[in-house]
Amino acid sequence: MATSDALDTAVAEVRAFNRVYTRLIGVLDYPEKLHTPYTLGQARVLYELTRRDLTHVQSLREDLGLAASHLSRMLARFEQQGLITRERNTYDGRHQQIRLTEAGRAAAADLDARSRQATTELLQQCNGTQIRELTHALRTVRSTLAEPPAYPQIRLREPGPGDLGWIVSAHGALYAAEYGWNAGFEALIARIVADYAEGHDPARERVWIAELDGRPVGSVMCVRDEAPDTARLRLLLVEPAARGHGIGDLLVRTCVGFAREAGYRALVLWTNDVLTSARKLYTRAGFTLVAEERHHSYGADLMGQDWRLDLTAPADHPARPA
Repeated sequence: MATSDALDTAVAEVRAFNRVYTRLIGVLDYPEKLHTPYTLGQARVLYELTRRDLTHVQSLREDLGLAASHLSRMLARFEQQGLITRERNTYDGRHQQIRLTEAGRAAAADLDARSRQATTELLQQCNGTQIRELTHALRTVRSTLAEPPAYPQIRLREPGPGDLGWIVSAHGALYAAEYGWNAGFEALIARIVADYAEGHDPARERVWIAELDGRPVGSVMCVRDEAPDTARLRLLLVEPAARGHGIGDLLVRTCVGFAREAGYRALVLWTNDVLTSARKLYTRAGFTLVAEERHHSYGADLMGQDWRLDLTAPADHPARPA
């Protein structure tokens, strides 16, 4: 629970943001702003109806948090304008279902295009850095205040502008918070990322960014090792808030699959024994611990470990630790 002072500050910031944003998007004068006969609330309902084929009125009301009387008046107007049709639920006649007509879909599409254009014009004044910072901040607000989706959206993608820098900062912040490692570790990650950025073979070396509900939460890298026919797994990371969704396993499996398809005969990695969660991922993927050595790095006494996976074993039956 936040302290009283912190909560008061947050309340003030949210209210200040609301005043600025409602003015920017013309909430107080929405129809004239977009040259449309629909209010912002009506536009929001039409948008929601485009995402569904046949919609229960009660479900729509609950999803949007609208009062029953308010939604009823709105739907009555839509029906008079020929934007929706109503019918009784086949299995329970007490409940109504609604569907957009072709005219309704055309009106919603026009609204969407006008809104997109207005937002584009608003953001065109921002430079690339500001756009990235704004996107990240908005995702943070949405993920903090909105209910989590029933099925989290996870995807892996190639790094875009700013992502390699994110890998460095995410590693530095995470390992400092969880293990107390100093800036020497972040410097190591920065060198690894710089070496990759300055020159790599796209056919045999790759980096993946893991996204959860549209924001970066993890990474992994596959690069050529000094040993012949050997690849190295590096920079595996999953942020704490994103754990428990299988993202770590997905990143490791993706790296292993790429290394195998690229023609490597072995995949190796170096880690430390304190990284117990990561070591479990490697074990599940079939890696074998082949060597250990104590060292003092990043301000801590550690046990470094070398792990190896034989990629010549069948993919369905990977080698397992002895």
